[in-house]
Amino acid sequence: MPYTGYMHAESLDTDNDRLQPWRGDLVCRLQGTAEPPELSQDGDLVIGGIFSFRTGQDGVIDIFQTIPQRRKCKNFNFREFKFAQTMIFAINEINRNREMLPDVELGYRIYDDCGTMDILRAAMALLSGQKTDSFENNCTKSDPVQAILGHSGSRPTISFARAVGRFHVPVVSHFATCACLSNRREYPTFFRTIPSDYYQSRALAKLVNHFGWTWVGAICVDNEYGLNGMAAFIQAAYEYGVCIEYSETFSLSGSVHELQRIVKIIRQSTATAIMAFLSHREIKVLAKELYKQNITELQWLGSDAWITDHSLTASEGHHILLGSIGFTVSRAHIPGLEEHLRELHPSQFPDSQFVRDFWEDMFDCSLNVTSEAQKALCSGFESLRDVDSQFTDVSELRFTNNVYKSVYAVAHALDNLFKCEDGQGPFSNGSCADVTHIQPWQVLHYLHNVNFTTKEGERVYFDRNGDPPARYELVNLQITNKGTMEGVTIGIYDASLPVRYQFMMNNISAVWGGGVTKVPLSVCSESCSPGTRKILLKGKPVCCYDCVPCPAGAISNVTDSIHCMKCPAEYWPNRNRDTCLLKDIEYLAYGEIMGTLLALFSLLGAFMTVATILIFYCHIETPLVRANNSELSFLLLFSLTLCFLCSLNFLGRPSEWSCMLRHTAFGITFVLCISCVLGKTIVVLMAFRATLPGSNVMKWFGPAQQRLSVLAFTLIQVLICILWLTINPPFPVKNFTHFKDKIILECALGSAIGFWAVLGYIGLLAILCFFLAFLARKLPDNFNEAKLITFSMLTFCAVWITFIPAYVSSPGKFTVAVEIFAILASSYGMLFCIFLPKCYIILLKPIKNTKKHIMGKTSNGK
Repeated sequence: MPYTGYMHAESLDTDNDRLQPWRGDLVCRLQGTAEPPELSQDGDLVIGGIFSFRTGQDGVIDIFQTIPQRRKCKNFNFREFKFAQTMIFAINEINRNREMLPDVELGYRIYDDCGTMDILRAAMALLSGQKTDSFENNCTKSDPVQAILGHSGSRPTISFARAVGRFHVPVVSHFATCACLSNRREYPTFFRTIPSDYYQSRALAKLVNHFGWTWVGAICVDNEYGLNGMAAFIQAAYEYGVCIEYSETFSLSGSVHELQRIVKIIRQSTATAIMAFLSHREIKVLAKELYKQNITELQWLGSDAWITDHSLTASEGHHILLGSIGFTVSRAHIPGLEEHLRELHPSQFPDSQFVRDFWEDMFDCSLNVTSEAQKALCSGFESLRDVDSQFTDVSELRFTNNVYKSVYAVAHALDNLFKCEDGQGPFSNGSCADVTHIQPWQVLHYLHNVNFTTKEGERVYFDRNGDPPARYELVNLQITNKGTMEGVTIGIYDASLPVRYQFMMNNISAVWGGGVTKVPLSVCSESCSPGTRKILLKGKPVCCYDCVPCPAGAISNVTDSIHCMKCPAEYWPNRNRDTCLLKDIEYLAYGEIMGTLLALFSLLGAFMTVATILIFYCHIETPLVRANNSELSFLLLFSLTLCFLCSLNFLGRPSEWSCMLRHTAFGITFVLCISCVLGKTIVVLMAFRATLPGSNVMKWFGPAQQRLSVLAFTLIQVLICILWLTINPPFPVKNFTHFKDKIILECALGSAIGFWAVLGYIGLLAILCFFLAFLARKLPDNFNEAKLITFSMLTFCAVWITFIPAYVSSPGKFTVAVEIFAILASSYGMLFCIFLPKCYIILLKPIKNTKKHIMGKTSNGK
């Protein structure tokens, strides 16, 4: 408590004056009563500590009709008492170490208070010292501690750290994790040996993302610790694409209806993973209520405030928390601490009521002879060496090690202060601190620059905000062989490493919420498999969506894709639409059935034409061959052979040369063929004219003229083809548009005008030939070749008229097949219509192949 001000000795009550030895004028007197520490030891330099050996507190409302008293604490918190004993152990260890703070004895003042108000009162007592009266000239001078260690809770630490900071006294906490304490403007003297909740929150968000939980709930205690921790977690979770279904606050001081409301929200939610930024007190109450209402199979993510608390096992409904995971500080080993704890005896602290209560509770006996309690007197032979309890258990030192590091951090700061050499100091003009009058702000400076390594090899230092490096172990609550629920380490997190190496899982099997052995799901919507994409639902968070297949020609090759990627032009999705495959290349090949059949028909036509040539050649002197213009017949058969063979050029993979050759060869050979037919038709007409009296027309269309006409008609087509190939020839092309899943290799026409000019010229000659043959159809029988030509031209024109729409509408390789079919059909039509009847007479009816027979028919025709 601070001193009230200046007072003259004459104005004081004489009875009070007699209580003090006379040392001069009394200057100040402490208002109220002094706050003695629970545990203390004198020393040249004193370190203060604030812990809560008891966690419960009677609910009392001050009416200020009497002086407010300290509230009575209840229940035991062995962990907090172990923290205090660890502080004492570390100070005694440092005092025995002659290399650190030689000739300086460290002392301690440790307060045991619960409740924020009493904890703040203890902090003020550490600042003011223990003097009731002051006889110094300046009553503001006191005997404060060099630093204050504690408290374990963020809320009380926030309360007194702000006030203590105004006096520049360092505060080092081993368990206060609220990220708000990193604010140097509000808490300029605060340090801690446990990472800030900012790092824990981000680690928890990364953990949620690691297990694919995109739909989680969040509950926090209604104070700075919980609110700041949950805010940091939610922000980090959003960065990882995690959605928060609900975020609620909870406090033990709230009404029962508030607890029921939280439980109702959990029951009705679809999120199975719940982030709980609570202390061990709130999580016990919440787990108990959930157990009563049989709400199980929840996956809890715990903050370090409760995830490794040993008292959870003793709470009702603790099986609800089985499988919980969370981050906590790394475990450590402190040599000699167990012996120190087991050597504890009430005689060491005769003025400590808590040590007496602790001893009586531990051994169920009474140290007070006058006690009315129904307990036997302690024999004096009790020893903690024979007891296994939470207090003496050093198998898993986590936060206890933080207390140990806190003491050594202050000791190293003081040691560096004492070892300062004049002229090389950190203060003005290179000065050092006056070791006889050490100022708190000087200790604060050295504490900022502390950097040492513990016996376990752990490096200890603070950043500019007073925070240590963020290192955690990922623990999983499992039932051990002893029947207790303890945290088993299943991974590590180190924020000082590169991002990809910060979080690592080990090979230890984990137990999950509800006792299951596989990772549970906590999603609003099932993951969209590759081949689909996410479509957000209107009015819902981004984690709630539908999965729709990728459109034709697009794929998604990752889970939960929001876009589908279009495949390159030469690729097409597979059936699952998660991979782009090379499209099938299609062209009319020799090896497929249709190509083979067309090739066979082409060769068969060529063979039949050659056979016809041989028949005619062997019977070239017969009247039938001679009467039908054998020269044009042989030329016609030769051109038909070329027509059959040119269709083979349309088969196979298109190339630059084959594309130019297939249409031009087809056009020229067909013109040659029709020119011969046209010549034969004209010969028939001229021959009939020549039989008329006085006609000499045949001299104008003799063999020479026939050859010239065929040559002229063919040269026109050759000229058209040369122009086509010169200006814009056909070329091979990949057609991506006709079929989406295939590539058609085809020959582009180049110049469509050239193509249709070739076809048009063939059609013109065919129509002319058909017209002339039609005129000669009723000539005498010996000129009956005109009828055969008429039928052949009728077949030819029918085929090519049908070809045009079929060619335009046929897809892919069928376009080429239609063209080959038209060539073969028209070629077979001319071969059969013109030459088949003649071969029939030559081979099977030779009696009709005589001049007498032919002349006889002529006479009869007249």
